[in-house]
Amino acid sequence: MSVWLPTSPCTPEACAGHQGSTASVPRAVLRLTAAVALILLGILGSPPVRLLPEGPRHAVVRAWSAALVRAFGIRITVHGSPGPAGGRLLVANHISWLDIPLVAAVLPCRMLAKSDIRSWPVLGRLAGRAGTLFIERDRIRALPATVETMTRALLAGDRVTVYPEGSTWCGRAQGTFRRAAFQAALDARVPVQPVRLAYVGCDGNPAGAPAFVGDDPLTASLWRIARARGVRAEVRLLPRIPPGRYADRRDLAAAAQSAIAAAPGPAPLPGIPAQPAMPSATDKDRANRPDASVHHWVSSSPAAANSLRTPS
Repeated sequence: MSVWLPTSPCTPEACAGHQGSTASVPRAVLRLTAAVALILLGILGSPPVRLLPEGPRHAVVRAWSAALVRAFGIRITVHGSPGPAGGRLLVANHISWLDIPLVAAVLPCRMLAKSDIRSWPVLGRLAGRAGTLFIERDRIRALPATVETMTRALLAGDRVTVYPEGSTWCGRAQGTFRRAAFQAALDARVPVQPVRLAYVGCDGNPAGAPAFVGDDPLTASLWRIARARGVRAEVRLLPRIPPGRYADRRDLAAAAQSAIAAAPGPAPLPGIPAQPAMPSATDKDRANRPDASVHHWVSSSPAAANSLRTPS
């Protein structure tokens, strides 16, 4: 693994415990069965859904994504307004694989995902059909091409969601936003919309069950979430940062991170420091980063539904 890849100090043992009541084993099995059925339905239904006009297609994606989150017994609360249509870069803090359907339940979009997901059974196929933008995280020199692909998608009118921390955190602490993805917003001259995600229990405190951190196996995460009761997911759509306000991706990334950190949510957890800032991979590979904008490369139609993404 490359030394520049971001990491998180959060671990399943320290952060992913569920303090509230639990569902019975039969109920948990029922929840997992419903989730699997919805995923299979998504795979089978994605080809005809992609043929729908944008409005109906987005409505179907929102309904399917919300149903998937609720299949695990998680309620959704949304604060803020999605705003007008059009290309924009959505940036959110990253807690769990649940973040993907959670964001899509509010704003259907294309996701930036690690290339490993292509080989995942079932989910990999669903991600590919849904217009996922894949990135090879272990190859620094692949980043410029990824940024250019994102730029073309944004200029085509797509909404693209990224998780700039580059790794999942438990939700009570936050990693430093990596800057590379913000270059796409600058090149495409589109707004950046910060999104604050949180999972809370019945008492209003952060819920640990959804946290997918460290070396937590996906199967363990699925079962832990299925067993948890009283979890609520919060999505806060924060004011968009208009194009032109920041000329540098470093400042744009810092502004988006500050907006998310300042939004209402769980208090920081003592003892878990924020990740120190590190040089961007594109900064290290500056010789291979095109200086010119890629506006003239764009010619693509808005992609279909949202894609699944896991912690990168």
